[in-house]
Amino acid sequence: MNILTFDSSEQLNEAGANIISGLVQTNPRAVLGLATGGTPVGIYSHLVGDYRRGLVSFRQVTTFNLDEYVGLPASHPESYSSYMQRHLFGHLDIPADRTYIPDGNAPDLEAECRRYEQLIDTAGQLDLQLLGLGHNGHIGFNEPSHALLRGTHVVTLAEETRKANARFFPTLQDVPQQAITMGVGTILQAKMIVLVVRGADKADIVHRALTGPIATECPASLLQTHPHLVVLLDKAAGSRLA
Repeated sequence: MNILTFDSSEQLNEAGANIISGLVQTNPRAVLGLATGGTPVGIYSHLVGDYRRGLVSFRQVTTFNLDEYVGLPASHPESYSSYMQRHLFGHLDIPADRTYIPDGNAPDLEAECRRYEQLIDTAGQLDLQLLGLGHNGHIGFNEPSHALLRGTHVVTLAEETRKANARFFPTLQDVPQQAITMGVGTILQAKMIVLVVRGADKADIVHRALTGPIATECPASLLQTHPHLVVLLDKAAGSRLA
């Protein structure tokens, strides 16, 4: 585990983007697992800047998103499909047919989970998985539980998670109650995992996830078992690790 703490968000964003750009420069056909939410926005902005300056091309890259809401139209501004177009895909040279996001509107959600997992298997091992961290320790939408599912699956979102995401919606009632998410087993198979966490409100869960017991009640604690985990924190999020 390599934990890096930064004095500013700008430094953190640049470091995260440099890891991804460096991988793609070295391996133009890299397979990336991508996250959404507020955490990676600055990193994606830096990646777009790298592309516009001619430092990196994404023409041969393949991406798989961690998750997508169930029942939210892809055109909805808060769908993760819209998010990715707005913050990343719409500004790069990556072909649309190389970017994969679960279909939260599939008529058979279980079949969609199997299809998505098969797509990941066919693409080969993820070279890098980018992650954020939920207040309750969730990664992707893998919520705390007595047992965690390995592969892509449908999950009912915890109320705490829905409340945290309500800032993106008009009301809490507008936040979807379910999502499709990669399972922890799929995440842990990535060659490299980059966990990004910001803010004092995440300091306790960062400490628990990285130093506490490994337990499914804190899904992020399973990241301690990964052989190539890089953790990028701002000072506030890392304050309890000092």
